[in-house]
Amino acid sequence: MESYLTSVIKQFEYYKSLGDKTINILSFDELQNEIAKDSNSISIIVKHLVGNMLSRWTNFLIEDGEKEWRHRDQEFEDTYTSKKALLNNWNKGWNCLFKALKPLSNDDLERIVYIRNQGHTVTEAINRQLAHYSYHIGQIVFLGKVLKGEQWQSLSIPKGDSSKYNNEKFSKEKGRRHFTDDL
Repeated sequence: MESYLTSVIKQFEYYKSLGDKTINILSFDELQNEIAKDSNSISIIVKHLVGNMLSRWTNFLIEDGEKEWRHRDQEFEDTYTSKKALLNNWNKGWNCLFKALKPLSNDDLERIVYIRNQGHTVTEAINRQLAHYSYHIGQIVFLGKVLKGEQWQSLSIPKGDSSKYNNEKFSKEKGRRHFTDDL
C-alpha cells in the first residue's frame, strides 16, 4: 500500500495529460461538435467530468460525494462560450481532485466515505473515480481522433511502431518505475 497513493496520483495525472493534449489541438468548434444525434461533444464530456470532480472531491472525507448543489442533468447541456472557459473549468475540476488526494496518507485508505449514501473505503472511492474518468478521457481522445482525421497524432504507441517502442523499453535496465515516468 505504500505505493498506492503515489501510483494513483500518477494515473490521474496521466489521464489528465491525455485530455489536455486532445483539448489543446482542437478548436472550440471541434470541442463542441456532437458527431451524432444524442451523442456528447468533448465540451459536454468535460462539463460532466468537472461536475463529477467538484462533487466527489470537495470535502471528500467528510461529506457525501454527491452534493446537493450538483445538477448532473445540466452537465449534459453545452454552455461553454469559449475554449478558455472550458479549459478554466477543466483545470478547476482537476485541481479539486489533486487537492483532495495529495494530502491523504495510507491511514486514510480504509476510512469510509459515501457516494449517494453508499459507503466506500477511500481506496474503493478513488478506484471508482479513476475508472470513471479514464472511461470519459478515452471518449475525449477517440472523438479528438475522429475530428482530426489524418491530422491526428497518436498520444500513445502509433500504429506500426510497437517493435520500435518495445526495443526502446527493453534496451533499458530492469527497474521499478511507474509507466508514466518515461512520458
